[in-house]
Amino acid sequence: MADFNSKLNMRNIVAALLLLSTICPVLGQNGFKVVPLGVKGGTTDGNLSAYMLAPAGSDAYVCVDAGTVSNGIERALNKNAFNANAETVLKNYIKGYLISHPHLDHISGMIINSVDDTVKQVYAMEHCIDVMKAHYFNWQSWPNLASDGNAPALNKYRYQQLPEGVEMPLAETGMSVQAFPLSHSKPYTSTAFLVKHQDEYVLYFGDTGPDEVEQADYMKRVWAAVAPLVKAGKLKGVFLEVSYPNAQPDRHLYGHLTPNWFMKEFEVLAALVGKEHLRNLNVIVTHIKPTGNSEATIKKELDAANSLGLRLTFPEQGVKFELK
Repeated sequence: MADFNSKLNMRNIVAALLLLSTICPVLGQNGFKVVPLGVKGGTTDGNLSAYMLAPAGSDAYVCVDAGTVSNGIERALNKNAFNANAETVLKNYIKGYLISHPHLDHISGMIINSVDDTVKQVYAMEHCIDVMKAHYFNWQSWPNLASDGNAPALNKYRYQQLPEGVEMPLAETGMSVQAFPLSHSKPYTSTAFLVKHQDEYVLYFGDTGPDEVEQADYMKRVWAAVAPLVKAGKLKGVFLEVSYPNAQPDRHLYGHLTPNWFMKEFEVLAALVGKEHLRNLNVIVTHIKPTGNSEATIKKELDAANSLGLRLTFPEQGVKFELK
């Protein structure tokens, strides 16, 4: 009997440890992990803006924008980013989508994969959800697999409207998000997402023009919101776009940034927090338009202008990295 009880207790201990490892995968691990499913700002239709983001040690991701999904998952598998097959990553690892704005290079992958996907939340601000309902999931452009819009609404993708500046949970991820509007070729809008896990944060900007050109203060408002986090060392990374080289005239930016404008925006943040707090800040450069030699030019111009000492990362499709 004693031997039986000993074996039973050992089984209970093993079961408890397995359960703990399942429900608390990120205990003792800091920061975030990112798997870029797409990184380009156009033209390359198999490599468009989409970033899977999860707490370090977790496989419960939110996909931030979704221009490319399946092709990016396949590339990531080829580069050993996941210990699972493509179907598992799509259906189980991605718990929901954060969509910054409804341009096709930020949403087409989600739409195309929706038929084969599982039930998920789609988080966006009101203007973005309105466009998805009216123009995409409407039975004309695509079956209405969402939770609202033209009948019948099949309710696979559940719209979750994000109010400005209000922290909202990201279901099944242990993370939360605050959304902030951006100007993307006035009067059109985009979104910045401040994602939180425990006491750490990542800031993701969708497409945006500089405040000065857009005649707006949206970016300044975002910087003001995150300034205390930068000072406290809690902001682990910033995703910000640079679509064109400096030679692009302001009148032809169409709601995007150049290296000069990119650095000017970080100077606005530096004025709020002090330049010393930006040194070695992780900054992921997104949405480069791969036209001619633009990519090489943009990288060179950013490096030359980086007097703040930002730690610039140029992400590669499928290559996982961490933000700590």
